[in-house]
Amino acid sequence: MTNETQNSHAYLVGGGIASLAAAVFLVRDAGMPGENIRILEELPQTGGALDGSGAPDTGYVARGGRMLEDEAYVCLWNLLAAIPTLGNDNVSVLQETEEFNARWLTHANARLIDASGRILDASELGFTTADRVEARLLALPESVIGARRIEDCFSEHFFTTNFWAMWRTTFAFQNWHSAIELKRYFLRFLQELPRIHTLAGVRRTRLNQYDSIVLPVQAWLERQGVRIEHGIRVTDVEFAVGEAGERRAERILFERDGTAGSYGIGPRDYAFITIGSMTADARYGGDDTVPELVRDKRDGAWNLWETLARKAPDFGRPGAFNGNVDEAKWESFTLTMRSPALLKRIEEFSGNAPGTGALMTFKDSRWLMSVVVPHQPHFAGQPEDVFTLWGYGLFVDEPGELTGKKMSEATGQEILVELLGHLGFDDIADEVCATTAVTTVMMPYISSQFERRDIHDRPLVVPSGSTNFAFLGQFTEIPEDVVFTVEYSVRGAMHAVYELLGVDKEVPAVYHALSDPLTALRALKAVFA
Repeated sequence: MTNETQNSHAYLVGGGIASLAAAVFLVRDAGMPGENIRILEELPQTGGALDGSGAPDTGYVARGGRMLEDEAYVCLWNLLAAIPTLGNDNVSVLQETEEFNARWLTHANARLIDASGRILDASELGFTTADRVEARLLALPESVIGARRIEDCFSEHFFTTNFWAMWRTTFAFQNWHSAIELKRYFLRFLQELPRIHTLAGVRRTRLNQYDSIVLPVQAWLERQGVRIEHGIRVTDVEFAVGEAGERRAERILFERDGTAGSYGIGPRDYAFITIGSMTADARYGGDDTVPELVRDKRDGAWNLWETLARKAPDFGRPGAFNGNVDEAKWESFTLTMRSPALLKRIEEFSGNAPGTGALMTFKDSRWLMSVVVPHQPHFAGQPEDVFTLWGYGLFVDEPGELTGKKMSEATGQEILVELLGHLGFDDIADEVCATTAVTTVMMPYISSQFERRDIHDRPLVVPSGSTNFAFLGQFTEIPEDVVFTVEYSVRGAMHAVYELLGVDKEVPAVYHALSDPLTALRALKAVFA
């Protein structure tokens, strides 16, 4: 710790995992006193996309859950190794997660289910010679791929394969998404290809990621004296440009309770600014209601980035990501069940106990519905006689087979009827519907980070010439890494802190599956099986 760092202050815009991680690295690795750090968050809780809330009487809800993985998640594990679990300072979140996954191994027996309710042999990936040839996408530079869609790079047959049904639902890809992002995912998660039908490489937290990751990180930060201020909507950041082109952030402007305010950023201070949000303007529905689809950017994250982007051409182009809600949206749902009937029947059907089965995808569903039964309990304080299940649909504007309604226009109970119909569980439908509360979530920007883009549409974490500010989150550019992962947010935070504050530590290298010949050989065998 230097005197300069001791006297420096940091302002972190946004309370998602990127800002929380940056605050940890500022304290742990840069030696900044916790009381010199402020996190400015618009919402009443931290965590961003890592959420989990509710109660047994009103229903639990998680908008989603990010996939975790051993080899590819080096920065996240580095972070969690330093964070004790709630109530036990002798066990880190990393240790708890490792112990949980050693006990509850993932091996899906029912990864794909057809229209008749039959479990498919998903180990048959379904590639033809033409499909394999089209994998030349992996060899193309990103500058050559440019703004091409995935569907521009593969023939029609590829999109009918078991492989694509599993890959796209594991990571939430649409055919119109960026081919660059698909290439990065292929290279980053090639080690998962031989086991994509079982998802045996997936790692999970003991509870949902808000209870297991966000709350312990927040508790650790608060013990260090870090101040988390809620109800602050940051509207702008003022910058100054020096004669040599150096740039620095000088003031953060915000609104709190309808009143304008600001924080000045001193000559030794730093600003870490989260741009964009995949969960902005999320809206909720229930048993008998439909969640609203918000199109007019009411939350502050996108408006802030649009304001900043007008200040400099290298601050990114948010319109590339938030300009088409219909390409970016999907809907998720959480079941809160007061009867074990559905979970017991799913266990009998799949052979997977709760917490061991990963995604079950109804391959022929017009909604392309997938569900997962997590280990119980999945929420802190969840009673033993209450059970939860999470699911989502990628094609929310298609009519369902049983309800005839678009998923986006269906109530929670109607979505439950559709699910039970795909499973063929008509004999328990009345009991399940009568004892289940359904919470739905419409997210207009949930896959916006996958939108087609040019190589300059995302700003660098530390823009050229910056002396005291960095951008955080899923819409920054980190070469070779993959968005829609917790790892991406944490890696960006580590990069930002280490570079701006001159931390004498290396950011761990991005994992490359092809660098391991054995991994590459296993993947090749799976493709040609």
